[in-house]
Amino acid sequence: MKIFKLISLLLDYPETEIADDRAAIFELIQADDDISAETKVEMIDFVEQRASMDLLDWQSDYDALFERGRNLSLLLFEHVHGESRDRGQAMVDLMEQYKQAGLEIGAKELPDYLPLFLEFLSTQDREDARAWLQDVSHILATLQSRLEQRDEGYASLLAALLEISQAELDLNEIRENIAKEERDDTNEAIDKVWEEEMVTFSGGPDQTNCSSSVSRPSEQQSRVNEMPVNIIQPTAQAR
Repeated sequence: MKIFKLISLLLDYPETEIADDRAAIFELIQADDDISAETKVEMIDFVEQRASMDLLDWQSDYDALFERGRNLSLLLFEHVHGESRDRGQAMVDLMEQYKQAGLEIGAKELPDYLPLFLEFLSTQDREDARAWLQDVSHILATLQSRLEQRDEGYASLLAALLEISQAELDLNEIRENIAKEERDDTNEAIDKVWEEEMVTFSGGPDQTNCSSSVSRPSEQQSRVNEMPVNIIQPTAQAR
């Protein structure tokens, strides 16, 4: 289904084809019968506004929004399992579904990455895709609410997915809960996470000597342009 490929493209790291193919994008949005007229307008406004930006500025905004903190992570299982062992098994199960659909996943791609998940949905019929979306609807609603709170047009893409899913959710209740959250993308919040994750390799409660090895940020984290200057370097990462 083309609408899932489109939303996948719009949620992924920005590239030039979005600006080049605006007319085709608007046509695809308008053609989907499950998306409300209001959400279609918001999606088109979002694409128009973002595609009119300098690409480097859009990419910088994308990094700051989705790769700084975990609240807006596009890794679905991050919001359910964190780094627990359950997430690993869920990844294996989802990867098997991808293989059955004939998708080839690169070694560096995580199967719960939302744009990749949407690529998978594009191989399914509407009813099966709707069932898959319903399975993750609470995550999508949470992301939508957090994006709305930051006045981000990306929220319209999550709204479209929820409308397609036809999931029965109390979105107002989710928004009320999100309004009580503290943002996790500030310098202070990121510093706090690094401090809490500082552990020794032995893991012993009485261990006082630290290894000189340092756990480096992931490739995605390294793309963030503005990092706090007083990061305490951890010896290993754990949650």
